[in-house]
This record gives sequence, C-alpha cells and structure tokens, in this order.
Amino acid sequence: MSEPDSFGDRRPNSRSPSLARPYAWTEGRTQPAVELAIEALVQTTTEGQTLPYNRASAPSVVTQLCLRPRSVAEIAAHLNIPLGVAKVIVSDLLGAGLVTVRDTLGDNATWDERHDLLEWVLSGLRTL
Repeated sequence: MSEPDSFGDRRPNSRSPSLARPYAWTEGRTQPAVELAIEALVQTTTEGQTLPYNRASAPSVVTQLCLRPRSVAEIAAHLNIPLGVAKVIVSDLLGAGLVTVRDTLGDNATWDERHDLLEWVLSGLRTL
C-alpha cells in the first residue's frame, strides 16, 4: 500500500499536487539563470510592489513575501517548495527587476562569519 499523499488519500502511484505545482511555476526548469546562495537576501523592488497579488502566481507570492528581506532558504521554506525551485523563481524575478538580491558574505569571509550566518538562517527557518 502506498503512503498517503498530502490530501490523505491512498491512491497508488499518485503524485502529490504540492510537488507538481512548484515545477509548473518554473515550467520544469531546475537551474536558475543566476547563481544564488541559499543565504542571499531577497527584497521586493518598488516595481515588484506594484504587482497585483495572486496566490496562484509564484512571482506575486514571492514579491509579497519579500516586502522585507528574506533569504532564499526562507522563501523555499515559507512556500514549502524545493530550494532549487525557489532559486529559479527568484532568478526570474531578479531578471524582471521585481526583486533585488544581496549576497550576505564575500569570498573573503571567515569561517566564523559563515558559521554565524548559517546560524542566523537556521534561526529564521525555525520560526516558520
């Protein structure tokens, strides 16, 4: 017998709609146009704030979520989507000028700075 999907039914070989939708949002793409770190901070631009809200639209949901800075990892967690899908969505929004992305560490960051940053991201994820 198969495991129940997210709606609790026990259809054999059924796909979870929660996993299919994110990949539909990215049209099946799994690689972002721009490489993004999971800790990179994403914030909605003034132009992105004018996007009408539609909960079925990934750009709309992410731009609303990022009215305050959020890490790419937080976006994935909030939307309950794979990290790769979140990266593709953010990359697309960045290309359209609807969000800005700010890397939080440079190449010369120390191990302690990296550790502190990861602790900060994990702390943010735990509050979800």
